[in-house]
Amino acid sequence: MFNLRIKALLPMTNLQYVFSSKNVGAGLIILGSFFLAPLLAAAEPAKLVLTSTDIAPGKHMKKSQEFNGFGCVGDDLSPQLSWSGAPEGTLAYAVMAYDPDAPTGSGWWHWQLVNIPADVTSLSAGAGKPGQSAAPKGSQHSENDYGVAGFGGACPPKGHGVHRYQFTVYALSKKVELPPNASGALTGYMVKSVTLASATIEALYKRD
Repeated sequence: MFNLRIKALLPMTNLQYVFSSKNVGAGLIILGSFFLAPLLAAAEPAKLVLTSTDIAPGKHMKKSQEFNGFGCVGDDLSPQLSWSGAPEGTLAYAVMAYDPDAPTGSGWWHWQLVNIPADVTSLSAGAGKPGQSAAPKGSQHSENDYGVAGFGGACPPKGHGVHRYQFTVYALSKKVELPPNASGALTGYMVKSVTLASATIEALYKRD
């Protein structure tokens, strides 16, 4: 009677595989999967990742990212952002910041920077400052919901609780064409229509 016994000592498992003529096929599939898994993982496409030295997922932002105006007295600085892992075919980037908890019925656009060149993979703190040239050459700011072309910091109503601030980088298949004074909704629509991948940091802020 045909009988095949294979012992496989795997790291940290100390497992023993015993195959008979009835289950040798299944055993070979298991072994094949084990040895091919690292190769398959390496073949997976890179994932777009967004990081920051100023903000972090689920953490409250500093006074630096608070708006200056409307009763708020922050530094009104856009956070530092870096990204990597853009998919093949990326020709430009867009960065947007949005508060879905603003009591407006449609949230609040804090920042929309489009047509960032494909060779740019970071923004320094304050790159969204209105009226300054800290944004990458060739990029374009849309008006935020404060009515200013650039970054406008967090300014949730006092006592309204914690608001979420979604900072997202989009890898675009081409640059977007926007009319002058394009609304936040139109900018968002045009960006998402050519998005290949995106990554988000959702930071928090509140005013007591």
